Amino acid sequence: MLTEFFGASTLEAILLTFKLAFITSGLLLLIALPLAWFLAKWQSKAKPLVMSILALRLVLAPTVLGFYLLIAFSPQSALGQGWQSLIGSNLAFSFEGLVLGSVLYSLPFALQPLYGGFSQLDARYLDVAKTLGFSATEAFVRIVLPLSKAPIIVALGLSFAHTIGEFGVVLMIGGNIPGETQVLSIALYEQVEALEYEKAHNLAIALLVFSFVLLAALYRFNGIASHFGSRSQIPRSAPNKGEG
Repeated sequence: MLTEFFGASTLEAILLTFKLAFITSGLLLLIALPLAWFLAKWQSKAKPLVMSILALRLVLAPTVLGFYLLIAFSPQSALGQGWQSLIGSNLAFSFEGLVLGSVLYSLPFALQPLYGGFSQLDARYLDVAKTLGFSATEAFVRIVLPLSKAPIIVALGLSFAHTIGEFGVVLMIGGNIPGETQVLSIALYEQVEALEYEKAHNLAIALLVFSFVLLAALYRFNGIASHFGSRSQIPRSAPNKGEG
């Protein structure tokens, strides 16, 4: 049924895109969690500069980042040569290159929610952890992470959704190789170029519905988490009966 609706090549692009999104989201979580925690606790005059560099992607054109990533991944660069000597294949125009590019491209979308959540965490929890003899790692794993479920879920959701919709960076460093680098956005662009508007419409509407449902679920979850978080706070003292 899906093959008849989308076509075999488009279905292959869908599976490849979801594979890329799952891998990228998992890697981003592993990278962004310790990085966001460090940035939330770091006090330095250089912090605004570092934060600006990490968030630069939010205002930078994807093709600009894709161009420099393409140069970095090329066989003439140190990174490309090192990858080729270790793996035996080119990093540019490969699925591995897409994963690395997607991680760099989507890092701010995972980093910002985690940084915001960690920055608002009550420091008294960490003080209690110290009195209980927890190490920094134990406090992070046993206290910080359980209290940061909402930012973690939002970071995962935004990273996943953003990877699904990538175009400029993917096109620059991956090209359009079916089964290897042809993701959904590239497949949609190819269908429009080929004047296959019916297939393009089916794919576009599926992407639109998926993105809307995912974002609505994230907002719903974030609202529920905020509600329970506010209820768990220490209540204010009740007013006296004589007060108006």
